[in-house]
Amino acid sequence: MKISASIHIVRKYGPYGGMERYVWELTHALAEQGNKVKIVCEQSMSTENTNIEIIELGIISQKPRWISMLRFSKRVSAYLNKADITGWVVHSHERTAKHQVTTFHGPSILSRKKRALDFLSPRIATWEYLEKREILNEKVQVVLPNSKLVAHTLTKLYPSVAHKLGFPAYPGVSETFYNLATSRKSRTIGFIGKEWQRKGLMFAIEVLKPLIEQDPTIKFIVVGPAPESISHLFSEWSNTNYELKGWKRSEDLLKEIDLLIHPAKVEPFGMVVAEANAAGIPVVISNRCGISELINENHGKSLPLDNMTNWREEIKNQLQNNNVKPLELTWKSLSTQHHQLYLKIDTGS
Repeated sequence: MKISASIHIVRKYGPYGGMERYVWELTHALAEQGNKVKIVCEQSMSTENTNIEIIELGIISQKPRWISMLRFSKRVSAYLNKADITGWVVHSHERTAKHQVTTFHGPSILSRKKRALDFLSPRIATWEYLEKREILNEKVQVVLPNSKLVAHTLTKLYPSVAHKLGFPAYPGVSETFYNLATSRKSRTIGFIGKEWQRKGLMFAIEVLKPLIEQDPTIKFIVVGPAPESISHLFSEWSNTNYELKGWKRSEDLLKEIDLLIHPAKVEPFGMVVAEANAAGIPVVISNRCGISELINENHGKSLPLDNMTNWREEIKNQLQNNNVKPLELTWKSLSTQHHQLYLKIDTGS
């Protein structure tokens, strides 16, 4: 097999959050297949994979975020201008300037709720500039959306990007989740999402409260938000019917639940949904999640956010579902797609 060589740009390299874990898993899978991999980042967790070379540019103050993004982009450009990158494909996962490939993890800044004085905001102007540069820069040959939903959104917001769009780069799921031992004997529903407003926690609460009043054996566990930030939302709930666990690894929560609810308002993909599926747990999610295009009766249900009665009925149905089929999304298959793409990229050498 011909070896590819790729440089990946990410601010924090490690299994920290959704996008960071994506880059971590993808690059390790590429390296394990014998490909050359470099990481350009602010900071990195240690890696035992000797095939991966890590270049740390130094930690930048995280706030204000739009300024820190500008500073990181400048540092990356300075490094790439000096380094010998002949034959290397530069693949960015951030809002940078010098790359041939970028993965758009979304959502777009243009999808935000508009306000009257947005045009006066240097923060919003910078975000829009950085996003446009990331995908429309003349050096960019391929933009990889991480779902068809993201591809559709980008085409609508940036019509001129359509010819650059590559395959849907669906996130993989680590073997840990496929081998996860779950009980599936209780009636426990889980929600995962630090950005709880965007991921639909309020909707989930409104849907579940009447169900739990009818059937007190149902329990709701929330992972992600700090308990003190959301405890007021449960002021009318019995303490025996819910748990607010703060940050917790998704694999730990999935051992405790029988159903995942994910009524996100905007979700470019939804990695936690794929992880639940791999663990054999049914899901009830909104059709605004990128992964919804893959979900059918073998996995759970995808619904619009327009009818809570439908959600309640489907939740009752899925709590009885003991025959979930895996989507079989793996990092190895994703890395193979990337390897084949890199071999076609013109690096200018």
